[in-house]
Amino acid sequence: MARITLGLGSSHTPMLLASDETLPRFAETDRNIKHRDKEGRPTTYAELLEAANPHMAEMVTPAEMVARQNKARAAGVYLSKVLNSAGLDTLIVMSDDQDEAYLEDCRPAFAVYYGETILNSNEQHEQYRRRFPEWYVRNRQGFFEDQAPREYPVDSKLALHLIEWLMDNGFDPASSRSMRKGEGEGHGMAYVHRRLMDPAKPIPIVPVFLNTYFAPNQPRPRRCYELGRALRRAVQDYSGDARVGIIASGGLSHFLVDEDFDRAILKACADKDAGFLQSLPRNKLHSGSSEILNWVGVAGALEHLDLKWFEYVPGYRTAAGTGTGLSFAVWT
Repeated sequence: MARITLGLGSSHTPMLLASDETLPRFAETDRNIKHRDKEGRPTTYAELLEAANPHMAEMVTPAEMVARQNKARAAGVYLSKVLNSAGLDTLIVMSDDQDEAYLEDCRPAFAVYYGETILNSNEQHEQYRRRFPEWYVRNRQGFFEDQAPREYPVDSKLALHLIEWLMDNGFDPASSRSMRKGEGEGHGMAYVHRRLMDPAKPIPIVPVFLNTYFAPNQPRPRRCYELGRALRRAVQDYSGDARVGIIASGGLSHFLVDEDFDRAILKACADKDAGFLQSLPRNKLHSGSSEILNWVGVAGALEHLDLKWFEYVPGYRTAAGTGTGLSFAVWT
């Protein structure tokens, strides 16, 4: 019987790719993006700055930001070590898509990719050159290959099994066998390939996409948790003795850091509090914070394992409290 033997969770923000010198520059982009407050209401950077704790300015000095960044970097190194030493045959990557593989002409709530390989290529991300400054584009390049595009292996056999099992058991996922010509995987998948896996020995993946970002068909927390449970049962119904891992790529709160909410999510994962995770308030799951749903799905898949280690770094980067709740976790 195949089984899920390892669970992981990791933020994948471009902030994690930043050099010490680049970190303060995120203030330039944060001033211009659309924000929501901690209750999910639309707001502006100026309003967040006015309402912020005055001590927040002390939290975003260059030295403080570098200290937190080093803590997050160390957590990423540890996560990579755990992943690459686990002897996995396959890694299910549960992540969201942001106008990368799926566009508004057809955006599924859930989708499973089953091609033989998946391309890591930066071509479709040229759109960022029109929207962001050059330093940000260069920083974001860390998601992608330094030279030529690269095909990474996909466990297409397991992917097809998951699709068929889900169809037989109450889920109707979309499926993809290929990307648009010349285009590649989204940043949520790319982060796992480029920042966590050993490039010399990439583990075959099964990409599972969740539409966390875009209305009107964002899956609800309960359904994401149920999907995780279903994926675990589907793996157990797979022939052979494959060792399978699953990772949530993305999250937690952003672009306004909500420490209390993030820590409640991690506690619920540790406590296996399915009720809490399935009933998360949707008003707090907009924009970047919607990626918490990836963690909800993975938690559903890992009820049989324990959360043995986690690191949480409140990644503040402006005096307005903007940034990302940088989160890393291991279930065994």
